[in-house]
Amino acid sequence: MSNFESNVREALANPQNQGEIADADAVGTVGSPECGDMMRMWLKFTEKDGKKVIDRASFQAFGCQTAIAVASMATQLLKGKTEEEARHLSAQDLSGDLGALPPMKIHCGQLVEGALKNALDSNSLAAASVDSSLAPTLSSAIHQPVTGKIRIVPLD
Repeated sequence: MSNFESNVREALANPQNQGEIADADAVGTVGSPECGDMMRMWLKFTEKDGKKVIDRASFQAFGCQTAIAVASMATQLLKGKTEEEARHLSAQDLSGDLGALPPMKIHCGQLVEGALKNALDSNSLAAASVDSSLAPTLSSAIHQPVTGKIRIVPLD
């Protein structure tokens, strides 16, 4: 078993930060029609040393194990980052301790990066609270019209 595979198994054994943040400041949702993966990321900001930083990040995913492992790593990595610092993180950065993603799993990192950027974009466009009338889960989001600050963005 490669180091990458053992790191993914370890991350899956104890995934971090799964589920909705009810009082989130920003939410981003992306989906990949090629593989059927979907991801939603919630961000909660706080003030620290005069800067707005990510206090909590969480996710919900329909996808392969690697996407879930990368999202788990990313939500831990995001804590304490400013919006600007988070915007500059690449898919590879977000995979953290998992290591380099194999070529057939690069889309998993891109999925997480897309959800993060979508959440950051929604936060920049309207720095208000998230509309709680929106679909609470990814599965229900598929069947509802897109409204408010959450957009489903197909990945290329």
